[in-house]
Amino acid sequence: TAQTYFEYAEKLAPFIGDVARFLWRAKEEGKNILFEGAQGTHLDMDHGTYPYVTSSNTVASSICAGAGFPINAIDTIIGVCKAYTTRVGGGPFPTELTDFPGEYLREKGKEFGATTGRPRRCGWLDLVVVKQAVRLNGVQKLALTKLDVLTGLEEIKVCIGYNYQGKTIDYVPTSFSAIAECRPVYNSFSGWKETLKGKSWEGLPHTAKVYLEFISDFLGIPISIVSIGSGREEVIQ
Repeated sequence: TAQTYFEYAEKLAPFIGDVARFLWRAKEEGKNILFEGAQGTHLDMDHGTYPYVTSSNTVASSICAGAGFPINAIDTIIGVCKAYTTRVGGGPFPTELTDFPGEYLREKGKEFGATTGRPRRCGWLDLVVVKQAVRLNGVQKLALTKLDVLTGLEEIKVCIGYNYQGKTIDYVPTSFSAIAECRPVYNSFSGWKETLKGKSWEGLPHTAKVYLEFISDFLGIPISIVSIGSGREEVIQ
C-alpha cells in the first residue's frame, strides 16, 4: 500500500542528501575516503569486451562522475586482481583452462557465483588484460588476491602476449571476434607446495616471490597487498 512506502521513506530520509557536498566536506576535514568499484574493468560498457559487458562504466574515473568528486582529489588508485584469471558467463577468454588446472583453480578458489552457484570460468593470469586495465584506470598499486590458491601446482603460467593472425601482439584487440582468435603466449614458472598461511614477504617460498616480482615488473607498478588466505587478516602488506 501507499502507506507502506511512506513508512519506507521516513526510514530512508536521514540517509538521503547531497553526496558531492558530503564527500567534499569530509575531504576538507582531512578524513579518509575509500571508493570501491563494483565490477571488473573489462565489463565496462565502453572499454570492455562488448557485448559481454554490464550497463555502466566500471573504470576508476567513473567513480568521480557518479559521486560528484573531483578527479584531482583522488590520491591513490589501487587495482585488485586475482593471481589467476576468471570470467563469468560468455565472452572471449584467451587463457581459459578447461582441463585439470582450470578445475583445480575453480574448486580450490571456490569459484562459483555467490547467488547463482554458477561455476566461473578459470584460466592462467592474463597480464595483457591486466596491463590494459592498469592503463585504463591509472592504477598505481596492485592488490593481488588468492595467491594461496596456486599452492600445489607444479607449474604456473602467465600470459604475456597473444599470437594473432601469425603475429605476436602485446595488447588486447578492440574487436570481440579478434580477441576470440588470440592464442596466449606464456611464461612458465615453478610452483610451490609450502602453505602460505601465516607467512610474511620474507617467509614466502622463493618461487612465489619470483612469480610476484615478475607480475610487478611486467605491469610497472608495485604490488602493495597480497592475500594468502580467505581470512581478513591473511594478507601481506
